[in-house]
Amino acid sequence: MRQNCFYPRNNLGGVCMKPWLCAAGVQLRDQIDTWYPDRRTTSDGWLGDARHSTTKSDHNPDADGCVRAIDIDSRLDTSEGISIYLADQIRKCAKTDKRISYVIHNGMIASKILNYKWRKYRGFNKHIKHMHVSFTKLGDKDSKPFDIPLLGGKI
Repeated sequence: MRQNCFYPRNNLGGVCMKPWLCAAGVQLRDQIDTWYPDRRTTSDGWLGDARHSTTKSDHNPDADGCVRAIDIDSRLDTSEGISIYLADQIRKCAKTDKRISYVIHNGMIASKILNYKWRKYRGFNKHIKHMHVSFTKLGDKDSKPFDIPLLGGKI
């Protein structure tokens, strides 16, 4: 008998997998929390809501329950300006760290399509109040720290 599941795509044989955030997502969020302990978290999130569940989104759990996306509120300190620099450093990190799939912030997206160069994002949500980071399957179990200068990495 099929059970009702908030995420029907994950309803395999009547079993609903409990959603879990990929290890890379946990690591990046923890690094941001460490370096910006007083940041605003209002727009933070990782698990998609009902609206997300009807679309293709990395915020939706896969068949194993893994979620491969985080949203980070853009207000890291007293202003929202520093998030632009952090998003850009995450973009640069993605060129060599294959755990990162793409970054969206302030109406721009960077992905492997153009070797992580910023381009206009044409999606519904321009990600002004938060940045979105999606991860690849390589990040499911890999929790090594990200080498990002604003998060304690090399300059």
